[in-house]
Amino acid sequence: RRVCAATPQSRAAAYTESHVQPIYQPYLTTCQGHRLCSTYRTIYRVAYRQAYRQLPQPAASCCPGWSRADSHSLGCNRALCWVPCQNGGSCVFPGRCSCPPGWTGPACQTDVDECSGQSHGCHQLCANTAGSYHCACRDGFSLAADDKTCQPLVPAPEPETSSRAGPSSEIKEEMKDLKSRVEALEQKLQLVLAPFHNLMPSAPEDVGADPISRLSHSLQQLDRIDSLSEQISFLEERLETCKCLEKN
Repeated sequence: RRVCAATPQSRAAAYTESHVQPIYQPYLTTCQGHRLCSTYRTIYRVAYRQAYRQLPQPAASCCPGWSRADSHSLGCNRALCWVPCQNGGSCVFPGRCSCPPGWTGPACQTDVDECSGQSHGCHQLCANTAGSYHCACRDGFSLAADDKTCQPLVPAPEPETSSRAGPSSEIKEEMKDLKSRVEALEQKLQLVLAPFHNLMPSAPEDVGADPISRLSHSLQQLDRIDSLSEQISFLEERLETCKCLEKN
């Protein structure tokens, strides 16, 4: 009970005791001369009264480093720590604290670095905090539901950019092929139109009903329509613009 010394002390204790109590009762009797005389007689009965007596009681003196839990306790079961326990610790032995997880030291004042060892269980990175820690992941990874494992990030597909990102090289090759074909067709067309340039009238209003004149005039209208090569060039510009937006 960690009681090192006891000094004798006494305390007053009350108790009930019985005693014989005399009772004097008056009564009348006949005296000489036929007179009435008053006298007393004594009777006895048992009565009770409260008495006090001193009872010895030892006063316990606690050993150094221990104290009583309360004033009514006889045992000295409360340990004393000269430096108060911190961070939720409790004093379990004189001068020694019991610390919660994440803290250490005589007064639970030192943080435990869980990331210094391998017991943290983090898959990639471990970040120490006051009294605890948490896991983290490198760029390109995210923390799983167990808060320890890292899983690679999967980018969400974008309707406009993702469909053009993959086959961009194939589209370029196809455009080059189409452009070369268009250039070859334009060269052949110029060779076909060369004989008709001499037959072509000097002004459009001079075109008559001659079939050759109408054919020559119709072929000249091709210059007013955007050629397929210009459309392909426009598509190439759009493709380069999209590619720059994806990089940004």
